Amino acid sequence: MELNQKLQNYAELLVDVGLNINEGKRMFINATTDALPLVRKVVEVAYDRGASEVKVNLSDDKIQRMNVENRSEDELATVHDWIVEERMHYSNEKAGFLSLISSSPELLKGIDPMKLRKMQIANGTALKEFSARSQSDYHSWCVAGYPSPEWAKLVYPDLEEEKAVEKLLDLILYTVRADQDNPVEAWLQHDKNLHEKVDYLNGKKFHALRFVSPGTDLTIELPEKHLWAGASSKDSDGRDFMANMPTEEVFTAPKKTGVNGYVSNTLPLSHGGNIIDDFKLTFEDGKVVDFEAGVGYEILENILETDEGARFLGEVALVPDDSPISNTGTLFYNTLYDENASCHIALGSGYAFSVDGGKEMSREELEKEGINDSITHVDFMIGSADLDITGIEKDGTETAIFTKGDWAF
Repeated sequence: MELNQKLQNYAELLVDVGLNINEGKRMFINATTDALPLVRKVVEVAYDRGASEVKVNLSDDKIQRMNVENRSEDELATVHDWIVEERMHYSNEKAGFLSLISSSPELLKGIDPMKLRKMQIANGTALKEFSARSQSDYHSWCVAGYPSPEWAKLVYPDLEEEKAVEKLLDLILYTVRADQDNPVEAWLQHDKNLHEKVDYLNGKKFHALRFVSPGTDLTIELPEKHLWAGASSKDSDGRDFMANMPTEEVFTAPKKTGVNGYVSNTLPLSHGGNIIDDFKLTFEDGKVVDFEAGVGYEILENILETDEGARFLGEVALVPDDSPISNTGTLFYNTLYDENASCHIALGSGYAFSVDGGKEMSREELEKEGINDSITHVDFMIGSADLDITGIEKDGTETAIFTKGDWAF
């Protein structure tokens, strides 16, 4: 398949399934210059579907690196009002938001961690209301990927740059089923399969889950009104969309104060242009009380110090070891892809729709239901072929959910 057709298939999938853009709807795209070939196709398809406006916000990784290197901490902690106002304007218009991830996982390697911390806190604080809208599905949103040369070379260091980009793009298309004869139909079937797992878990209403594998013995209590979710979501107008492409997970939120034990990562975490690896977190009554890391200790510490809620969990997601992305045997160094090859949990905020009626609740009401609040949300991978997960009911009855890394039912 030639490149033009690959991009056409991918763009149609993002517009039609990812965001469900049609007559009169606005669209907002965040991307880097590396993703321009796909961005142009997405804009073309969106207007073909009747979009009233497609706003594109482009950045450049080399310029981003220079800005972070040369601006002061105070400058990096400045978020202009017009940036927030623009996002909220398009949210008010119920635009579909597409984020295309292309940056190298090591884009900001070597930058002063305090600079990164102040920048991330400032952005998280300024855009908290916008993030809360996304996490309650007020508007449609979708996160997808496109290879940059730097990212591709990290995944395929032995290939020439052009070949590495081509191979990573083909792999990305595989993960989103865009290489199939009918990608849209493939996604609808995939969505149905995931929701069969969702229906089972919602029917069981487990009180807690216990995760056991080498380096991990963690018990996660669930809110009484918790709800599991799968691939597709609905915005506040009832329109279907896919928040992540790819996605292989079913997920819910932990009870904020109900996490106890210890957990170790099984894949590297790329965060803020840096890699964190070989780390372990210890929880008591929901809070991280101790941590260690072989790689990226200061970056992990910055995450945990973002705000009070950053030391608590906001998401628990189940992904079988026997799944398409995992079976490629490829380490993407990118959370969007690596989290869909592995069970994962997230430090920080929980999604409003993870409890019954949560989309209509205030953050204070969500907190009462056990949903954590934070300006950050950082997923990290804990799944492996050795992971066992047990569902525990209120009366103590135990049911196997995962055995040796895969679904037990």
